[in-house]
Amino acid sequence: MPQWDADIYLRFANERTQPVRDLIHRIQLENPRRIVDLGCGPGNSTAELRERWPSSTIVGLDSSREMIDKARAAYPDGAWEVGDAAAWEAPEPFDLVFSNAMLQWVPNHAQLCRHLFRQVAPGGALAAQAPAHYDSPLHREILDISRDPAWNDRMAGAREAMTKESPAFYYDQLQADASHVDVWETIYHHVLSGPEAVLEWFRGTGLRPFLEVLVSTNERQRFESLLLERYTVAYPRRANGRILFPFRRLFFVAYR
Repeated sequence: MPQWDADIYLRFANERTQPVRDLIHRIQLENPRRIVDLGCGPGNSTAELRERWPSSTIVGLDSSREMIDKARAAYPDGAWEVGDAAAWEAPEPFDLVFSNAMLQWVPNHAQLCRHLFRQVAPGGALAAQAPAHYDSPLHREILDISRDPAWNDRMAGAREAMTKESPAFYYDQLQADASHVDVWETIYHHVLSGPEAVLEWFRGTGLRPFLEVLVSTNERQRFESLLLERYTVAYPRRANGRILFPFRRLFFVAYR
C-alpha cells in the first residue's frame, strides 16, 4: 500500500467527492442506524454521509494514519479508526458498509466482496465505488513508461498495485446472497487547467506506487517529465486553454 499525502489528494476535492454524492443518492436506505466508511481518507466521503443521514452513527476507517489525522482535525467529534479494511470485522453488523475509491488497493475482490457483505445487517447494504480508468491514457501511459529499461525491473509490483474487475464480476460475486444488486459505470469529464493538472491528480493516488520505487529525485522527475509529454498529447487543450479529463468510475450497491 503506497504512502498517502492528504494535501495532494484534497487539491481535487470537488472532483473526487462528486462520485461519493452520486453513490450516496442511489442507495435506497431510509435511515440506516449505523454506517461505516471504509477507506474514508481525509473524511470528505464521511462528511457527505453525515449530511445525507445526520442521525446515523458513522465510523470512518482508513489504513493511513495521516488520512485519519486529517479527518479528525476536520471533524474532531467524529469516530475515526486506523485499520485494514480487508481484515476489518464489525463488532456488530452495520446497516450501511460504504467504500469510496478504496477497493482498487485491496487484492482478491472475490474474497473481499463476500467478507464485506457479511458485515451488513439484514435490510442493509454494501455500497462501493472504484476507479475504472484502466483502458484510458491516464493509466496506459504510466504502464508504458514504467517499462523503460532504466527502471523496468523495479516496476512489477507497482504495475500490479491496483486490483481491477468488471461490473459483471461484482454482480456475480454478490447476487447469490443479495436481495438486489445495482451496478453501473459513469464517465466524469472533469475540466482541468491543463495536462499538468492530470499529472497532479494522479500523483495523489495511482502514480504513487510507481514513484515510490524510484530511488532518486532525478528518476522521479524524469518519470514525471516523460508522463507529462504523453498527457500533453492525450489531453489537448480546448479553445479556452483548459482540457477535458475523462475519468470512468464503477459503482455497485448490494442489498441484504
